[in-house]
Amino acid sequence: MRAVDIIIKKRDKLELSAQEIEWFIQGFTRGDIPDYQAAAWAMAVVLNGMTVKETTALTLAMAHSGEMLDLSSVVPIAVDKHSTGGVGDKTTLVVAPLVAACGLPVGKMSGRGLGFSGGTLDKLESIRGFRADLSTEQFLQQLAQVGVVVCGQTADLAPADGKLYALRDVTGTVQSIPLIASSIMSKKIAAGAQAIVLDVKVGLGAFMKTLLEAEQLARLMVEIARQTGRKAVAYLSDMNQPLGKAVGNALEVKEAIDTLQNRGPQDFEAHCLEIASRMLVVGKNSPTMETARTTLEQALHNGSAWEKFLEWIEAQGGDVSMVLDPQKLPQSPLKRDILAAKDGCIHRINAEQVGLAAVLLGAGRAKKGDLIDYGVGIEVHKKVGYVVRENEPIFTVHANRTEDIHRVQTMLLEAVEIKEDPVESLPHFYGVIE
Repeated sequence: MRAVDIIIKKRDKLELSAQEIEWFIQGFTRGDIPDYQAAAWAMAVVLNGMTVKETTALTLAMAHSGEMLDLSSVVPIAVDKHSTGGVGDKTTLVVAPLVAACGLPVGKMSGRGLGFSGGTLDKLESIRGFRADLSTEQFLQQLAQVGVVVCGQTADLAPADGKLYALRDVTGTVQSIPLIASSIMSKKIAAGAQAIVLDVKVGLGAFMKTLLEAEQLARLMVEIARQTGRKAVAYLSDMNQPLGKAVGNALEVKEAIDTLQNRGPQDFEAHCLEIASRMLVVGKNSPTMETARTTLEQALHNGSAWEKFLEWIEAQGGDVSMVLDPQKLPQSPLKRDILAAKDGCIHRINAEQVGLAAVLLGAGRAKKGDLIDYGVGIEVHKKVGYVVRENEPIFTVHANRTEDIHRVQTMLLEAVEIKEDPVESLPHFYGVIE
């Protein structure tokens, strides 16, 4: 085979065989196929797409480019969840211990934030001492002993995906549904997930801006799971406004703690319970969503989910005293309320604008390698459909410098649209794909 022939075939909108895709990915991973040919191939995929068969072959080729974990050696079944990224999405911090407290192990490899989307590992690392860089042996041992583990992707896990994504990031080929789906699913398959709940965000603060795009991505990932012998269910969830109240690393950890102690924001708790219920069902822990919900609410209210959270954080080296007393978590020295400009009903809170404002404060990364300020962030006090009065707080900015507050104030005010007419609140979910 020749790389140029595979590029030409995809350029001409022809279907590649599984053997051609595997040969190309193996060659690229080894360094036999240069970056410029891989970039040309990726651009051909962006322009001409891939069939489900091709995308599944690509997923498996990337998954098998490195280590393949077998979780069945330590637990009967482990369930994973994946979010496509959002603003204020700290769901894993609540869902993982909640599901594990009900007897279903959760083994998850998470990522860091980039752009306006926050990363689970960044949030967890606002707890002093928390270790995200676990070895495979440590991952498996903790999964068996604690029932919950969340860490970073190892270099040996789906290395083809890491190499290809880095190339796509600088060649304008990130926005391709087949390439996104295969990237996500290759890591899940390599990490040994047998059952997966996918939280596909859609809206202003998501990478998928339209419901059509989000549904295409969700259906493709569910089909890849089916064709590779896994069980996956995908939610289409709203990200037009931030999820919950907190945006920023330590602020989101505090909100997760509040939720595990039955005093979190209603919208965030409802989101967590729905995702966790589905995890119990796909993980064959509960027969129905209704029984799963009852089991989870008991774990939330009797404190067992909170105890599992403490056990999890301690197992990964986190300073539990910071969790028991969240005032010990990183904090910024300045707080400033951003007030409503007039009376009315909130019609929009642009999640992307709020996320970008948090990045400007230092809560996220504008580019890979940027340092994170764990204490800064934004609290969102109002949601779409809420009635507000002039000079009532809509946001509270947590910052290190007065000039930072001034920088984001205009962005936040522009993110909010207030009108006289009432408007319905936004739905949590737009659909479920099984």
